[in-house]
Amino acid sequence: MITPRFSCAQTAESVMISVYCPSVRASDVEINIDGNMFSLHVNPYFLRLNFTNSVVEDDASSAQYDPSTGYLTVTLTKEIKGQEFDDLDLLAKLLAPRPTVQEPLIETQKLSLHDREILEAAQNDWQLPQRIPPLEQPSLTIRVRYGFLDMHSGYFTNVAYTENEVNELGFEAEVLTPSERRQRRIKHEDEKWDEEHYMADFADDGYIQELTRWTHPYLSHTHKVTYTEKENATMLNLPRKEYLLTDVQTHNLYLTLATILFSYAYDMRTNQCDPTPESAWTICSLTPSFSALDPPPCSSECDPKLGFSLNEISSTFVASYRRSFAFPLYRSFILAEKCRKRTVFRCLLEMKDILDHHDVYYVYSKVWLDDLCVWTQTYASDDVFARLGVLVKDASITKDSIGWDLDQLEDVVRQHPHEGEQREVDSDDE
Repeated sequence: MITPRFSCAQTAESVMISVYCPSVRASDVEINIDGNMFSLHVNPYFLRLNFTNSVVEDDASSAQYDPSTGYLTVTLTKEIKGQEFDDLDLLAKLLAPRPTVQEPLIETQKLSLHDREILEAAQNDWQLPQRIPPLEQPSLTIRVRYGFLDMHSGYFTNVAYTENEVNELGFEAEVLTPSERRQRRIKHEDEKWDEEHYMADFADDGYIQELTRWTHPYLSHTHKVTYTEKENATMLNLPRKEYLLTDVQTHNLYLTLATILFSYAYDMRTNQCDPTPESAWTICSLTPSFSALDPPPCSSECDPKLGFSLNEISSTFVASYRRSFAFPLYRSFILAEKCRKRTVFRCLLEMKDILDHHDVYYVYSKVWLDDLCVWTQTYASDDVFARLGVLVKDASITKDSIGWDLDQLEDVVRQHPHEGEQREVDSDDE
C-alpha cells in the first residue's frame, strides 16, 4: 500500500483532510471513523491518521474528489465543536499507530478457529505500516501523454499495485515514447505467438465455423435505433467537452475507432452478445491503443484531406489481426475476417459499460472511451462512417502482412490433418 501525500486543516466545527490520490475512482473510496482515528483506502493508497481529539460523520461531513487535480478532500465534524486539534502539521505524529492496550492473556486453545481469528484481528487493530510520503520532486524526465488526443497522463504511475494484465508497458507506460511503445507491442506479440495453438484451431475449426456464421443483431436492424434508459443515463454522464481537432487528428481518430470496434466485434462474436467476466480483458488485449497505448497513426504517404485508402485501412488492421492470433482463446484468420463490420456509438456505449464495471480496466474507459463517445456523437461524420465502412469491408489483409508463416502452418495441417490437434494446454486456455 502507498501512503499518499496529504495535509490537514481545521475550522471551529470541522477537520479537513486533503489527500492526493490521482487516477482513482471516487466510488472505490472507503472511509472509516473510529473516535479519533481516521482511515482511508482506495487502491493502491492507504492512509490512517490519529488525531488528538474525536471526529464524527454527520450531515455536515463530506468527501469530494477532483479528477482534474487528483485531490480528495474529506471534511469531518468535530465531536466537540470549537475544540482545538493540536499538531495537524506534524505528519509523523498523525501517522503514528494508536497505542495498543495490553489485554489480559486469554487461553486461545479453547476458542474456535473463527473466534481466534476475530481475537487476532482485534489485537492487531489493522495497524498497517505507514511512512511519511516524500515531497514531490520536479521530474527530470518528460512525462509522455496518451489516450484520446494525447490528453491524459499519470494513470499508470502506480501500475505495480494493480492487477493490470493487459498493460504491456509496465511502470514505463509514463515515460516511453510512441515509437518505443510500438516496438514493445510488436515484441510482445511475437513472444505470445504460438504456432501450435493456431494450427490446432485451424485443424479443429468446427466451433470457429459456427462463430463465423453468427450475425450480430445490430446488423439486421432496419428501423431507427432507440436507446435504452441505461444508455440514455450513460450519455447524460458523459463529459461536456469541446474538441478543436486538426485534420490529421480527426483522421487518426477514425482509424483508432476502427481497431476498437474490431475488438468489440471479436468479443461479441465469440460470446454471441452475452458479455462474460473475460470480456473486459479480451477487448483491452486486442486493442493496441489500450494494451500498449499505441493507436494507429496516419501513414506517411496519406493526405487526410483526401480521405482513407484501402492500403491504409489494411495496414491499420494488421495489428488487430496479430493480437487476435496471439492472445485470445480462438485464434483463426477466418474469425478475424468476420470481425471487420461497422457498428459505432451503441457499441462504444456497450464497451464503456463493460470496462466501467471492471476494477482495473476502467482506466481505458477514462483515457479513451469517454471522449470517443462524446466525439462520435457530436463531431464524427455519418458520411465518413459510411465511406469508412465500405473501405473496411473491401480492405484485404494478406496473411504475409501478419509477419508469421500462417500459409505454411495451414499447409502443414492440410497435409497432416492430425498435426495440430494435440498441443500443450497453456495459461490462455485456463
